[in-house]
Amino acid sequence: METALRWTSADLEVLPEDGKHYEIIDGELYMSRQPHWHHQHACVKLCTALDIWSTQTGDGSANFAPGIIFADEDDVAPDVVWISHTRRDAALGPDGHLHAAPELVVEVLSPGSTNARRDREAKLKLYSRRGVLEYWIVDWQTCQVEVYRREALALHLITTLQAADHLTSPLLPGFSCVVATLF
Repeated sequence: METALRWTSADLEVLPEDGKHYEIIDGELYMSRQPHWHHQHACVKLCTALDIWSTQTGDGSANFAPGIIFADEDDVAPDVVWISHTRRDAALGPDGHLHAAPELVVEVLSPGSTNARRDREAKLKLYSRRGVLEYWIVDWQTCQVEVYRREALALHLITTLQAADHLTSPLLPGFSCVVATLF
């Protein structure tokens, strides 16, 4: 019986610096091309809004594509995260990567059904399993944001916001962003 290949964080270290984005979820290697302009624009807008709110409140910080190494077989770089200072102090390792879940993870969809399926299925399961409290999937093509929140032991879709809606969160008291401003 042949055993399936399981990728680990160590394997990422030997992959070429070829401009592609590599992640491992449950031992499976995922690759995506360099991000699309609109993808990055949405990341910048959202991270900026979260950063401004964080500076005003002093409650935590937002960051772009930080490495999160949950385990050797779960090594990802979400587009944007927000993490409280308390959680960051415990999660941030000497290697400069997070080793535990931030409160909020954001993925901005890249074009293609494979990318959307990875964010809506594999990453949703991973973030749910690892203790993320809230997960936003931003779709710049449809100008929508799907909001997942932890209920009991898993992340569940709470709402899908349209362009005119305000993006808010119980994790971020007073934070509000009109969805259309992200695009």
